[in-house]
Amino acid sequence: MPNTLYGIPNCDQVKKARAWLAARKVPHTFHDFKKSGINLLLIDGWLKHVSWETLINRKGTTWRGLSEGMKASITDLDAAKALMLEQPSVIKRPVLCTDTATHVGFSDDLYQQIFQK
Repeated sequence: MPNTLYGIPNCDQVKKARAWLAARKVPHTFHDFKKSGINLLLIDGWLKHVSWETLINRKGTTWRGLSEGMKASITDLDAAKALMLEQPSVIKRPVLCTDTATHVGFSDDLYQQIFQK
């Protein structure tokens, strides 16, 4: 399975991750949430490697735009999945899937660890 980077193209962290991968010629595909969407199977795959708490971006504008009642209702896996399916922009970006793991977020150090040769 190739490396797949999930996110939205105008996200700064996704731009940095894509540039990092391109500069090092790391083979990967990019999956745009906005154009290609996401589904429960994809989210369940990520959840085998990371917690729903890690996937929900509580610092982003999408989360901040939710009502207090909606925020308070995200207390378990099922509620988190429903929110991610309804509003994919609430997912912390980028999500990088390799052959062996799923990683959330971007930092130079993290990607160097993932792709050290």
